[in-house]
Amino acid sequence: MDIRKMAHEVQEKVVAFRRDLHQNPEPSLKEFRTTKQIAAALDELGVEYRLIDPTGVIAEIHGTKGPGKTVALRGDIDALSIQEQTGLPFASQVPGMMHACGHDTHASMLLGSVMVLNQLKDQFAGTVRFIFQPAEEVGAGAALAIQQGCLEGVDGIYGVHIGAQKKMGLLTSSAGPHHAAADRYVIKVTGAACHGAGPHKGRDATVCGAAIVMALQTMVSREFNPMIPIVVTVGSFHSGSRFNIVSGYAELEGTIRSIDPEVHDAIPGVLKRIAEETAAAYGCTAEVEYEILTNVLVNNAEMVEKGMASARKITEFVEYDTPGMGGEDFAEYTKVVPGAFFSLGADGDYPGHSDHYVVNEDAFEVGVAFYAQAAFDFLTEE
Repeated sequence: MDIRKMAHEVQEKVVAFRRDLHQNPEPSLKEFRTTKQIAAALDELGVEYRLIDPTGVIAEIHGTKGPGKTVALRGDIDALSIQEQTGLPFASQVPGMMHACGHDTHASMLLGSVMVLNQLKDQFAGTVRFIFQPAEEVGAGAALAIQQGCLEGVDGIYGVHIGAQKKMGLLTSSAGPHHAAADRYVIKVTGAACHGAGPHKGRDATVCGAAIVMALQTMVSREFNPMIPIVVTVGSFHSGSRFNIVSGYAELEGTIRSIDPEVHDAIPGVLKRIAEETAAAYGCTAEVEYEILTNVLVNNAEMVEKGMASARKITEFVEYDTPGMGGEDFAEYTKVVPGAFFSLGADGDYPGHSDHYVVNEDAFEVGVAFYAQAAFDFLTEE
């Protein structure tokens, strides 16, 4: 049995499926066509599945050697609100939408692993569960799938994210905190508008908001251990309506990334204190809205080592890597069952979420083989 060879044999189908998804990207929780395409492909293979509400698919292959463990494989399916500028012959046909984070490749590689493992079901006991997950980009899909039973009876789970700007075919992972918690916040600053010629008669929300922007960076430099990474970003700042009016209202929106679970728990309170007390110093008030999008993704050490061993069976390019500050709602799965999240290099000159995002499709063969090998080894280990 050569799973890498089997992955090579389905590569053409995987590429074709991916290109179809790439041309027809859909936003989070509206991946209706994508769901239908996955379901149709599973029907053709004769693989059982059920739908996630409102979008997404959970499929299963049962080994014919009898009952055993259950391993889950996850691939996400949603796209981003970005106008594609790649010039690819199969570029997005949907204005303002693009698969700029590789979720089209994840879904397609996961489908490729279904094709491979469906041929091997007489060689293992137990079950492989395939989770075609919606809404990763908004941090809602994993929790939704879990609520609808995707982890029931699961003993371990693997996920893969394709990585542009990484060496083609390189598989990497590491134990412990691996992807950062990703949160969103909004700070609404209320002052008092007045004429620009008499600023003393009002309370300037613009100046107050600017002070909050600067004060928030003390979360990085003064609030937490400098050896534990944290990123505080103010992504938008809107204030004022006219050149000669002191603004009475400002709104800041941003994201905070953290890699330590204890730090993550403390951040909302610290942010609220800094915003409110800075605003008070300028005679204004601040209202803080805080939303946890994804928690810290913690890889299980044993699952990482099992995955590494499987990876070495299909490629010589396997390395341990370091944690990143990108958010990933795969974290929801690893809170419930042992799991490991891997990165797959796919060349490319532009990073994820770029309107020029392009990956090397040759990497798909490695991704399909890894999904299949990791699942097979998990179910057949002594």
